[in-house]
Amino acid sequence: MGDPRYAQLAKTVVEYSLDLQPGEKVLFSVNDDQTEITTELIKAAYAVGALPFVQQNSSKVRRELFKNVTQEQVELMAQSDLAFMKQMDAWADLGNPQNLYEFRGISAEKMKMFAEKYVVPVHYEERVNNTKWVLVPTPMESMAQKAEMATEDWADFLFNVTTMDYGKMEEAAKPLKELMDRTDNVRIIGNGTDLTFSIKGVGSVMCVGKRNLPDGEVFSAPVRDSINGVLQYNAPTVYQNTSFDNVRFVFRDGKIVEATANNNEKLNEILDTDEGARYIGEFAIAFNPYVLEPMRNILFDEKIAGSFHFTPGQCYDQTPNGNKSSVHWDIVNIQRPEYGGGEIWFDDVLIRKDGLFVLPELQGLNPENLK
Repeated sequence: MGDPRYAQLAKTVVEYSLDLQPGEKVLFSVNDDQTEITTELIKAAYAVGALPFVQQNSSKVRRELFKNVTQEQVELMAQSDLAFMKQMDAWADLGNPQNLYEFRGISAEKMKMFAEKYVVPVHYEERVNNTKWVLVPTPMESMAQKAEMATEDWADFLFNVTTMDYGKMEEAAKPLKELMDRTDNVRIIGNGTDLTFSIKGVGSVMCVGKRNLPDGEVFSAPVRDSINGVLQYNAPTVYQNTSFDNVRFVFRDGKIVEATANNNEKLNEILDTDEGARYIGEFAIAFNPYVLEPMRNILFDEKIAGSFHFTPGQCYDQTPNGNKSSVHWDIVNIQRPEYGGGEIWFDDVLIRKDGLFVLPELQGLNPENLK
């Protein structure tokens, strides 16, 4: 007999996150062996009258394909998948292959070409902007290993955090969204960090279980050339199959003019992918009460309670600042006391200190009020 929590997770995805309606078409993108959750998602979709489709991927097969893939191949893949996606009303990505580093060793040129010719048109321009979508992690052993947890403990954590009361979170996040929508100047202070920028007129979006599971952030974007100062990230990050620690950026008029980490060469190679990669496409404040420690998995790390992320690369159409790039790299700074603390100020008003919101209207987002 299967784990009944898969059915609960599928119900959350179909009925809350995607809010599937009768007749709507949904694509489930599946990586490696995720049979149990996939079958439950199909059942849940049919139960509400939706029409499910499945795209089955194998990371080992894709690695072999990518070794010698040509631009012609990638453009044809994009053309085919884009035409199919245009017929979908919703999309759920079950993410996370068995081996998180399966694509290590594939040339940077091919990964860059795939990002530009496939990821940007199919994912960012179509899926993100024109469908209801959600990213859904599942209890893969690779993720338990990455989180340095026993498989059973990881599964317990995962089901708890993906099936929490996101309706409650949604209500608590509304005042933060309203505040960000009317804010001009932002200042962030912390260990090695003193950063200023504007978010005036950009707007903001609540992420409360409708896009990611787990979820818990409100995001905006800086006015592209308004960023000045220094940002020292304190959470580890993985991008293009490479791990980075102690990433530090120096900004001048919006541009990253100095970038250091444990791997300076690879860091700057990514930032030199295109012009937009050295500018910021997203600023987000996070508050999931169950996600507390970095796991080198951005789907989780960007939701850490008491954190924010500042993202080199592509902006979202919902919060446009004009920055275009094939890069979108969410890197996290945690401001809770055990990580060195820190402050976020909006228009010279302190809104969060050491990871806790201080304004009365925002305190519903503090961990003790969301659990």
